[in-house]
Amino acid sequence: MRALRILLILVVVLGGLFVIVDRVAVHFAQGQAADKLKANENLASTPDVNIKGFPFLTQVAGGSLDDVEVGIKSYDAATGDAGKTIRIDDLKADMKGVSFSGDYSSATASSASGTATISYDELLKTAKPQPTEVLPGVNAQVVSLADGGNGKIKVTAKVSGTVAGAIPVNRTVSVLSTVSVVHDKVEVHADSLPAVAGLSLAEDRVRTITDFQQAIDRLPGGIKLDKVEAAQDGVRITVGGSDVKLAG
Repeated sequence: MRALRILLILVVVLGGLFVIVDRVAVHFAQGQAADKLKANENLASTPDVNIKGFPFLTQVAGGSLDDVEVGIKSYDAATGDAGKTIRIDDLKADMKGVSFSGDYSSATASSASGTATISYDELLKTAKPQPTEVLPGVNAQVVSLADGGNGKIKVTAKVSGTVAGAIPVNRTVSVLSTVSVVHDKVEVHADSLPAVAGLSLAEDRVRTITDFQQAIDRLPGGIKLDKVEAAQDGVRITVGGSDVKLAG
């Protein structure tokens, strides 16, 4: 009985030591992965990396991690226009089946899914920045974007000018718009267009103001836009992909 008690104590102690070593190892690996991701993606701040599953050391021995969560507070994504970017906030991605090279210089996830937010102020920058003529002598310009409820974006535009050189127009109008992903771009499209002070505005001219697309290129690891929806604090985007590179 005494020998059995000693054996049980040894098992418990060794098990505890293994857990401690395993947690130290995963903490170190998370820090290394975060630093690597920051350097690869040229991030302003270090991202959060959470390697899930236990034990970590046996996953490493098998050359693959079951589940890795990555959080990036702010990311400047390319827009397709030279030198222009759009800020994406609170990007959270869940990487499944992360395999890595023998020297740990590269890591690739078999699949990834996640969410992020583009604020309305940030998305507004992609709308027409300058007033555009919608009638001779009458200009319009989008001045704000906001949550319109029921998954719609409220697009507010200012219309001003003089009709026929005599009738002044100075109105602010709003439309509800649908937001969707079209060819890897965020597209905002007005459901219908209102009349402005009884004026019959050409729809194609008005839609050059109210409707617009924004490309979002080179997201971290090569993930792609999946879907978007309007929310209170901005446009929520869902991203996903396969063979996503975390490093290397």
